Amino acid sequence: MAMKEVLVPDIGNFDSVDVIEVHIKPGDTVNQDDSLITLESDKASMDIPAPFSGTVKEVKIKVGDKVAQGALIAMVEASDGAAAPVEAPKAEVPAAAPAAAPTAKVANVEVPPPSRPVPEVPKPIAPQHTPNPVAARVEFAPGKNPHASPSVRKFARELGADLTRVPGSGPKGRISKEDVQAWIKNELTKPRTEAAAGGPGLSVLAMPNIDFSQFGETETQALPRIKKISGANLHRNWVTAPHVTQFDAADITDLEDFRKSMQDEAAKRGVKLTMLAFLMKAAVNALRAYPNFNASLSADGGELILKKYFNIGFACDTPDGLVVPVIRDVNQKDVLDIARELGELSAKARERKLKIEEMQGGCFTISSLGGIGGTAFTPIINCPEVAILGVSRSSIEPVWDAKSKTFEPRLMLPLSLSYDHRVIDGADGARFTSHMRVMLSDVRRLLL
Repeated sequence: MAMKEVLVPDIGNFDSVDVIEVHIKPGDTVNQDDSLITLESDKASMDIPAPFSGTVKEVKIKVGDKVAQGALIAMVEASDGAAAPVEAPKAEVPAAAPAAAPTAKVANVEVPPPSRPVPEVPKPIAPQHTPNPVAARVEFAPGKNPHASPSVRKFARELGADLTRVPGSGPKGRISKEDVQAWIKNELTKPRTEAAAGGPGLSVLAMPNIDFSQFGETETQALPRIKKISGANLHRNWVTAPHVTQFDAADITDLEDFRKSMQDEAAKRGVKLTMLAFLMKAAVNALRAYPNFNASLSADGGELILKKYFNIGFACDTPDGLVVPVIRDVNQKDVLDIARELGELSAKARERKLKIEEMQGGCFTISSLGGIGGTAFTPIINCPEVAILGVSRSSIEPVWDAKSKTFEPRLMLPLSLSYDHRVIDGADGARFTSHMRVMLSDVRRLLL
C-alpha cells in the first residue's frame, strides 16, 4: 500500500470555490468514485469523487474553506488492486406485436379494413439501465457517507431528507432524486405516533375539527362503508405511488361502426356490447408488449413481480361508492364473452352481491367515464397494480388527412394513463398509450 495525495481536479474557470460539505474523516474506507467533498460556486455545486480506493489517513480541508484546482483534499493510503467495474444487467427487448392480418372475423362477422391509414405499432425499447425498484438497493447506516450527486444533495437538503437513511438504487448505492422522493413518501405514511415519540417519521398535520354550523345550516350524513374502505385505499395508493398521467386520444371511428354492426349478433347471445370490452382487448395487447405494466412491486419495494396472466378490473359506480370487479383471463376470451361478464359483474355490483374473489387478482384497471362526460382526468392507481387507464367521453373532432389535404370528422376517444413512476418511465408511458391508440384505430389488429 502507498500513501497518496488526493487533489482538487479541474473544476472549470474558477479561481476558488467554497467547500460546503466534507464527507470523509480519518479512518474512513473509501471506494473509487465515492464522494469526498462537495464544492459550490455561485452557479453550481459539484461532488469531488475519490480517484482510487483506500483508507483516509488525514483530511486537509474543512467546511468553509475556499479551494482551487490542485488544492490538497486528503492523504489516502491506496488499496492494492482496483475494484472491477460493475456491468449493468442487459435487458431483453420485448417482442413486437404480431403484424395484423388483412381481414379478421368475429362471430361470423367480417371485420372491415380501416377507413384511413393506421400508424405502425410503437416498438418497445430496452431500458438502458435496471429500473430502480428492481436494482439492488444499498442501505446506508447513520454516519456513513451517502453516495449522491450535488444536485441530489441540494434536493435532499431542501426537503429535509437525511441522506444517510435513504437507500440508493444506482450503481454502488448511488442515491437519485427518485430515491429521495420515495423515502419522503414512505416517511409520510408512517403512523403519526412514531413522530410523536421522537422517531424519524415525518408527521402529518391533523385535519382541524371545525364547527361548520357557525357559518350556516348543515346536515350530517354517515359515509357509506364502501366509501370508507375505498377512501382509505385511494389515499394510501396516492401517497405511496408517485403518479404520472399520460394523455392521448384514439381514433375509434371504425371501431364504433364495427361495434354497432355487431349489436344484432350480440343481442342474439343476450349481450350488450359496449366499448369497454374492446378496451380490455386492447389493454391485454399492450400489456403483452410492455410487461412492466403487468406487474407489481414487492411489499418492500425491492423486486418487481411480473405476471403471466391477464386479469382486467373495471371501476364500477354504485349507489354506495366505487368498486372494482375483475374479469379473469381476458386474453382467452372474445369481446362477446368479455361483454357478457361485464354485464353480469356490473349487475352484481349494483345489487351488492359481488364476492370478495370477484374483486381480487387484477393486473390492470380501466376506469371509464365516457357515459357521464369530461375530456380527461387523472385516475388513481389501484395498487398493488402499477397502472390504470382512464377513458372519457368520445367526440367528433376534425383530423387532418395528409393524403386528401383536408380535415375529416373522426370520433376521438380521450385516454388518461396513470402509472407508478417507480416502475415505469415517461417514455414507456407514452409508448403504451400510443400502442393502445393503434390497437383501437384498427379493428383487425385489435381482434387478433
